[in-house]
Amino acid sequence: MIIIVDDRTDVTDAYRSSLGREGVSTASFTPHDFEGWFHSTSGPNLSAVEAFVLGDFETREMITRNIKARSEIPAIALNDAPRLENILKLFAAGADDVVRKPVHAREIIARIAAIRRRHTPPARLIDTGGLRIHSDGRDPEINGETIILPRRERRILEFLAANRGRRVSRTQIFNAVYGLFDEEVEESVVESHISKLRKKLRSMLGYDPIDTKRYLGYQLVLRSAQAA
Repeated sequence: MIIIVDDRTDVTDAYRSSLGREGVSTASFTPHDFEGWFHSTSGPNLSAVEAFVLGDFETREMITRNIKARSEIPAIALNDAPRLENILKLFAAGADDVVRKPVHAREIIARIAAIRRRHTPPARLIDTGGLRIHSDGRDPEINGETIILPRRERRILEFLAANRGRRVSRTQIFNAVYGLFDEEVEESVVESHISKLRKKLRSMLGYDPIDTKRYLGYQLVLRSAQAA
């Protein structure tokens, strides 16, 4: 989920629409509402956020500092005018990137992926039994071959990999993939995504790496190359 912050609803609506067409879940806040939400929300809820996109508003530098003081989530500032002084202040406040408007939704997604690649520790890379899972937006690989997955299936696989060794519930997966505020989609859609994902992985790995237990949730269970 990408969270967009701006006090102009026409700006937030435009970016929510364009990012939605790319299959990205979004939520939008005014700067005032964002501060209340950000300081009251829990760590697990923040884990569902892929990035913050900040429009041009008065308290942007302060909000950027608050975001970076509490999380490693990428913060991208959108500039209406490319004034060097403003750009330098934003970077000093902790912004990961400053982009001049107008900017296409695909460019925002690409910049977020690039930031995540730069900041992702190598330990978060899962490479077992021929399956290589990245946590920076790149598609996974099996035996050196890249598997092109729909965005939501890839996000589910990344989430399972990030929580390897423990079970996660359908609700946790739904929040990570669809965001915290989507009331138009039922949680049951997660089961459909996982069914399609496990069929693709099973056909290439020779076994089903997603273990499911009723009432307990889902867990990624990978075999070593020897066991596979």
